[in-house]
Amino acid sequence: MKSINRIFIVDDHEIFRNGLKMIIGKLKYLEIVGEASNGREFIDKLKPTNPDVVLLDIEMPEMNGIDAAQKALEINPDLKIIVLTMFNEDDYIQSMIDIGVKGFLMKNINKEILDKAIQTVINGGNYYSEELFKFFTRQVTKERKASPFEIELTRREKEILQLICEGLSNKEIADMLFISERTVVGHKTNLLAKTDCKNSMSLMSFAIKNKLVFI
Repeated sequence: MKSINRIFIVDDHEIFRNGLKMIIGKLKYLEIVGEASNGREFIDKLKPTNPDVVLLDIEMPEMNGIDAAQKALEINPDLKIIVLTMFNEDDYIQSMIDIGVKGFLMKNINKEILDKAIQTVINGGNYYSEELFKFFTRQVTKERKASPFEIELTRREKEILQLICEGLSNKEIADMLFISERTVVGHKTNLLAKTDCKNSMSLMSFAIKNKLVFI
């Protein structure tokens, strides 16, 4: 993780943005480089501010979070986006996963959860708020189906897939399995290829739907 990471806040409620800024101001490894009240304003400011991480609301005027996330990742594919969501916005989760966001946070977060989520995505992992992760897995398991084709995974790939779905970062997986982060990334690349998934979030969704992991 870089010593200082640049973060951008996008939410149409000024009071909520101010609350996030107060919390983030206490996290020494972060620098707030910009804020926006809608997706269009965020896209306009993206290149000049060049953030590493974005906290992004879903429902906003002018341009919503889904469209903003898609455009932002077209501009900067390495951008780490954490979505700010409410329970009644669960229909948007799969769309955001397909786009390539790195995490989902409930809007009632505290400093500790926000800190953990940001550090997790900076270190190469994905993060769900606990409440949202449980809700998401329940929704997915209602529609579980057998894989349309047989997927052959090695023992190590199965181990890493399980840990990815538990929300561990590349570094945490490497430390737990006593292997290098480069090896973890290599296995993740193989898993994405074998499952035809675009990113780690979609891999998690696929693994749960097809009973490849135990949640």
